[in-house]
Amino acid sequence: MAEFTHITGERVRMVDVSEKKDVIREATARGKIRLRPETLQAIRQGTVVKGNVLATARVAATLAVKQTSLLIPLCHQIPLSAVDVDFSYGEGCIEAEVRVRSTGKTGVEMEALTGVSVALLTIWDMVKSAEKDEHGQYPCTCISDVQVVEKKKGT
Repeated sequence: MAEFTHITGERVRMVDVSEKKDVIREATARGKIRLRPETLQAIRQGTVVKGNVLATARVAATLAVKQTSLLIPLCHQIPLSAVDVDFSYGEGCIEAEVRVRSTGKTGVEMEALTGVSVALLTIWDMVKSAEKDEHGQYPCTCISDVQVVEKKKGT
């Protein structure tokens, strides 16, 4: 029979929010993905082989927000009121922005960050064949600047 040693001091637990009052909460996160100019043009023209990149990334971000508590172990399941996903073109990149709203006992910044991250990963997945070099590497492609840009609590 296997023998296990108890490791003391290793405590992992969800924060107890049961005493907190439900309030309106909102968080906005942003991030960007750097792409080759030809890839950006293909996205704008709708000629990417896998289909509509930004529409797919929008759906992926929304699904990710809804699944955050399953992906990040100590996040609470929270009731979502709204999820907004927007994209804009920048210099050599696409910026994704996800805003999440809820009425509950805990914030929604992890949901917004998860949504942005999955949106950017979905863009990468959809254009990876265009981004690879002759060695199968991604010398230009980069996800960066994923951050919470605003968090609101209360009415």
